[in-house]
Amino acid sequence: MLDYLWLVPLLPLLGFTVLVFVPLPRLAAASVGVGSVSMAFLVVVLIAIEFLTSPPPGNYFSQTLWTWMQVGDFHPTFGLYLDGLTIVMLSVITGVGSLIHLYSSGYMWDDECMPRYFAYLNLFVCAMLMLVLADNLLLLFLGWEGVGLCSYLLIGFWYKDPENGLAARKAFVVTRVGDAFMAIGMFLLFANLGTINIQELVARATAEWAVGSGIAVAACLLLLGGAAGKSAQMPLQTWLPDAMAGPTPVSALIHAATMVTAGVYLIARTHGLYELAPVAQYAVAIVGLVTLLVAGFSALTQTDIKRILAYSTISQIGYMFFGLGVGAWAASISHLMTHAFFKALLFMTAGSVIFCLHHKQDIFEMGGLRTRMPVAFWSFVIGSACLAGFPLTSGFVSKDQILLGAFNSHEYLLFALGVLGALITAIYSFRLVFIVFFGEAKTEPDRTQTWNMASPLMVLWVFSLLGGMLVPLLPLDNVLPLGSHQIEHEGGHMMFTLAMGAVPIVGIAIAWFFFYKKPQAAQVFTTGLWGKLGDFWRSGWGFDKLYDTLFVNPFMALAEANRSDIVDSFNGGIAALSRQLHSVLSYSQSGRARWYITCMVFGLVFTVYAVVIV
Repeated sequence: MLDYLWLVPLLPLLGFTVLVFVPLPRLAAASVGVGSVSMAFLVVVLIAIEFLTSPPPGNYFSQTLWTWMQVGDFHPTFGLYLDGLTIVMLSVITGVGSLIHLYSSGYMWDDECMPRYFAYLNLFVCAMLMLVLADNLLLLFLGWEGVGLCSYLLIGFWYKDPENGLAARKAFVVTRVGDAFMAIGMFLLFANLGTINIQELVARATAEWAVGSGIAVAACLLLLGGAAGKSAQMPLQTWLPDAMAGPTPVSALIHAATMVTAGVYLIARTHGLYELAPVAQYAVAIVGLVTLLVAGFSALTQTDIKRILAYSTISQIGYMFFGLGVGAWAASISHLMTHAFFKALLFMTAGSVIFCLHHKQDIFEMGGLRTRMPVAFWSFVIGSACLAGFPLTSGFVSKDQILLGAFNSHEYLLFALGVLGALITAIYSFRLVFIVFFGEAKTEPDRTQTWNMASPLMVLWVFSLLGGMLVPLLPLDNVLPLGSHQIEHEGGHMMFTLAMGAVPIVGIAIAWFFFYKKPQAAQVFTTGLWGKLGDFWRSGWGFDKLYDTLFVNPFMALAEANRSDIVDSFNGGIAALSRQLHSVLSYSQSGRARWYITCMVFGLVFTVYAVVIV
């Protein structure tokens, strides 16, 4: 079955091709869209079973499809690479992706552009699959740019609204900044190591570079820049909240199973390079920690249900970067998997709420939905409990390992700030639950979820609650090095786990008091200094305003000043000069034969003089 690995990205690509070139009614379009990704998931399951039960030599499988191009000694291939890390990523992308596709078939049913929507969605999944299957950096970069293109198309799917187009352009431009860093990093690695095959590249770097090598540090920092852009980490996180302009299932796909996890995968895949560059690895931890705190405080103050979840995604991806930076390699990938379960559940539940409430997204226009939308209520409770890291949920298991890794690495300040981030996460998660589903009802649902919207939520209930049981089974031991979370520390893991289990409980209690029991007490945070601080957090810590001031406004002013286009003026000047010369020369065309004969004689005399005399 391993020989059929190429089918995994091909099936969504075929779905995209059919949807683009064959006019289909809605039911057929939905069937192609959902079916292609579901079939890819089935192939992944069969491949995973064979890979785990009968591991190939070296615990990896490589498949070269063809040589992409050949320029001298440079001949990159369309090659696929399968190991334990790839298995985890493929399972998340196709498994959660197929549920999101099924949910979309109900959510987007009334949209006349459903075939175009599923075409984009299929292409998105195909690009992400190519990214994680690539055995070389060039093919990985193809998938990397593919998900960037598809995110632009999906965020701006309802393009008739100018705000949606603006959000799509913002996502495209900001992530391109990170992509530029990544491309330079790839060039640097190829120039110094002579290969772009990821496994060979890491092996050569380990053999040729000393720990702390300046080239290793520079290359890893450049790759971190690319990862930060794609995964919405500081300082390139501003695009993700605005990406909520797209349909809600798109938000679930981008935030849970695909695009924002690409940066985490890139760093984990190139972990051998980061082990040679401790400074760069520490930078990964700092970027993740700062991001999770900044995004957490912003989520505390948002009023749009999707923007709250968007900031929570930025924060949780920050946790994954934090884990990678402190050496908890497998823990970060575990959190990537569990986060995909509960974040997809939360986004699709938010979509159901919006779908049934006249497309309202302000949480303060909701309330009392506990009894009116019971499936959505329990979905949100389960998803929020996992997001908060409530004991025994999947989110607790993976987050506990990351914090344990930080503690074991003796980065106690970073560990304490990570715990603070966990507390904030619990508060904003259940702030959302108490405001939306408890209290007085302000809007009545005008329709109910269809079966294809409700059934994916119930499947994700199981994986969100019990997904932590899969963490010890992930086949990462032969791929990633021994993580800091896997090292025993004095006092035992049990006491640490109990202490960490108390953090989300305290956060939920705080949310219960301020947003359910005594909501008037929370009013103190809306006035005075607290109110100004809240406004600052709500604006995303002013990053948009800062970037507008430093980059966008000067560029717009330059564009305005150059509205007539200097280059066009130069070309226009040449045309004007030609017209003027033509006007002058036209006086010589009088139509008089004597004048023409005279000119010919003078011309002949001048020619003879020039040739013979001179």
